[in-house]
Amino acid sequence: MEYHEAADFLFDLRRFRPKPGTESTARLLAHLENPHEDVEFVQIAGSNGKGSTARMLERSLREAGLSVGLYTSPHLEDLRERVRVDGRKIPRSAVCEYVETAREYVTSRGADGDSPTFFETMTAMAIWQFGREDVDVAVLEVGIGGRYDATSVVDPVASAVTSVTLEHTGILGDTEAEIARDKAHVAPSDTPLVTGVSGDTLEAIRAVAGDVVTVGSGTAESDTDVPEPDVQVAYGGRTNHTEAAITIDADDWHLETRIPLPGTHQATNAGIAATLARQIVDITDDELARGLRNAHWPGRFEVMDTDPLVVLDGAHNPGACEGLAETLGTYDYDALHLVFGAMHDKNHREMAATLPTPESVIATEPPLQRAEDRDVLAAVFRDAGVDDARTDTTVQDALERALEDAGSDDCVLVTGSLFAVAEARSRWTSAGVPKRIRNSADAREMLATADVPDAGSRRLRGDAVHRVVKTTVGYRQATTVKQELLRLGGECALSGLEREDESVDAVLMGTVSQFERLVEVLESDTPADHGVTDVTRALRETLDLDANESESGSDADDPQYPWNDHTAVMGILNVTPDSFHDGGEYDALEDAVSRAEAMVEAGVDVIDVGGESTRPGADPVPVEDEIDRVVPVIERIADLDAHLSIDTRKAAVAEAALEAGADIINDVSGLEDPEMRFVAAEYDAGLVVMHSIDSIVVPDRDVEYDDVVEDVIDQLSERILLAEKAGVDRERIVVDPGIGFGKSARESFEMLGRVDEFRALDCPILVGHSHKSMFGHVGCEPGERLEATVAASALAADRGADIVRVHDVAENVAAVRTALAARDPDHFEWE
Repeated sequence: MEYHEAADFLFDLRRFRPKPGTESTARLLAHLENPHEDVEFVQIAGSNGKGSTARMLERSLREAGLSVGLYTSPHLEDLRERVRVDGRKIPRSAVCEYVETAREYVTSRGADGDSPTFFETMTAMAIWQFGREDVDVAVLEVGIGGRYDATSVVDPVASAVTSVTLEHTGILGDTEAEIARDKAHVAPSDTPLVTGVSGDTLEAIRAVAGDVVTVGSGTAESDTDVPEPDVQVAYGGRTNHTEAAITIDADDWHLETRIPLPGTHQATNAGIAATLARQIVDITDDELARGLRNAHWPGRFEVMDTDPLVVLDGAHNPGACEGLAETLGTYDYDALHLVFGAMHDKNHREMAATLPTPESVIATEPPLQRAEDRDVLAAVFRDAGVDDARTDTTVQDALERALEDAGSDDCVLVTGSLFAVAEARSRWTSAGVPKRIRNSADAREMLATADVPDAGSRRLRGDAVHRVVKTTVGYRQATTVKQELLRLGGECALSGLEREDESVDAVLMGTVSQFERLVEVLESDTPADHGVTDVTRALRETLDLDANESESGSDADDPQYPWNDHTAVMGILNVTPDSFHDGGEYDALEDAVSRAEAMVEAGVDVIDVGGESTRPGADPVPVEDEIDRVVPVIERIADLDAHLSIDTRKAAVAEAALEAGADIINDVSGLEDPEMRFVAAEYDAGLVVMHSIDSIVVPDRDVEYDDVVEDVIDQLSERILLAEKAGVDRERIVVDPGIGFGKSARESFEMLGRVDEFRALDCPILVGHSHKSMFGHVGCEPGERLEATVAASALAADRGADIVRVHDVAENVAAVRTALAARDPDHFEWE
């Protein structure tokens, strides 16, 4: 079964209307042999905040060393986002396996008029995957209510109700008390239910749940009749444009940290998550503080830029809009430009009344049948007193118009639904992956990874011989691009998943001139309602269609970093006693300095100083010890003719090294220390972000990739965006695919051979392969891997790597120079 067939099968179940009760889900799980029996579950219910709370809890439990599943809805761009294990989306192969296992049963139930719904089937898939992956804990975001929700098929060990507002009144009840009683049925049998509600709604929850732990901001001294919450949270306000300080107090514990989700309501959500985490596992204060601070949640008051201020928030009802308005009020801006798209079953007038009054509104429609007509939404805002209320067919084009209207001190806000936010977010996340196609076998494999049906693959594989780009875009945009590229003589294949409300994979094939003409046509002739702005931007970046213009700029004439001019060699200087290849050789200061001087003599471009081994099983080094190892070395070699990098996972070590003279941070954890990105931004440092898969927290877990290169690109794109949102310029960010980290030898070699595809991230690429165990795959034993390392350096340079990180500088400098000279004998000349 191909992935598009599996996804189509699941999406087709949306034709069945939601129905109350857990029986259907229980029967499906029984057919799957009850995969949930050995998993501990947590349920998070609530009108608002349940997704954010689930994410905060999941991240905190992972920080405590547990393997954690997370089930949320809806998804932003990809169905697989709903089901994650240790932060990674369920693989496409697993979705196919699940559907193959469940399809006959679901179809037979449908023939009897009792098919599981889309949500029930997705819930069962999540539970199946969590059992299959043997997670320690799985966190389930409840869909609607609690008593009859599909997720209530499990017997939770802990649960929460975050908030209660009027919603789904036709299903849950006409009053907040009725809705609260329904949600309270998620209460566990042996542990108090945790909740952020108060007053009469709280009493309704107590009537059902019994034992309850309350979380809230406390009461005013005058409200003597209102009991204080059991866990008190204090919102300390924003500490920067993306984070806020919070304090959590209970009878026997106290916590101060920051969260990446500004807003007083998010402080309460953090308090709920912290309380749940302490019910589930023996978690330290440091682990809890770090977990909450690392709980990034796309589309929930996500600040994408500050010039102008650009905010994406999936507020989808009046209560959520109220919280959004309160948080936005803490930012300074002049005029507000609103992009608004909502579903037809929401209270639009109340949402409009709750949001701050905008200078202008562009009403738009995400590509769903449930989306409210944009003209209706524009009329709602005109009635609310907005003079400038316009419409646009696509969210992407509406966002572009709003950005054009906004001044540098204004604010552009996209809200109304997560579906609108997902469409807008593609402006920052869409990328085209360049493909190296050497023969028809390469073309066949590339088309297969895009889930192009067999008939299309057979027809097109012979045409994929020029420039090939694979990208993921909305179906409406994909069909527009395909039509124009075919007209220009190129070819385009789309995945079999053809739904207007979902993204599809598109494989574009043509000559450079055809692509140049395609971009011109899309930018000038295509009707404004096709939303192809993000596609044209991705094509320009991926194929370097603006290369001639950029080469005349200052960056080409005076590169800040050596890799802007040629493939740079980064020399490894380990001042550790236990590194896997050279541990103990240079841990004495004078030995380290001599080694650095020899590297410079051999032609090194960057010296990477590391004070902690990252080999599997290595003991962690305390911060002060690591600083004591690296800072004296950096101070002594700061004047050498080479850039200096600090190889560390700890922000405190990075800051000390930058103060001592380093100018680049090399973070193999991929920004797991939440302070690291802010240190890089403060010091205007170069930042190497490596693909990391939580090998420190869960070292023995196998990682399943559908396509190792594309999966790593997908995961790195979010880490890059995280650094950018902290203020790190993209020009300073380098990506490291993480060869050997959570990848098999075969997968590491595949990444080496496809290095050029990482160009999709629009960042320089570092390849770190020196003496690694992957070379055992080609018969090179430990201690005998120099020749293989040198060969890999030449291959990496030829494939377009910007930096190679190696132990043996002289040999690898020669290899890189040889590879570059073969590509361009006239340009690459060294004395």
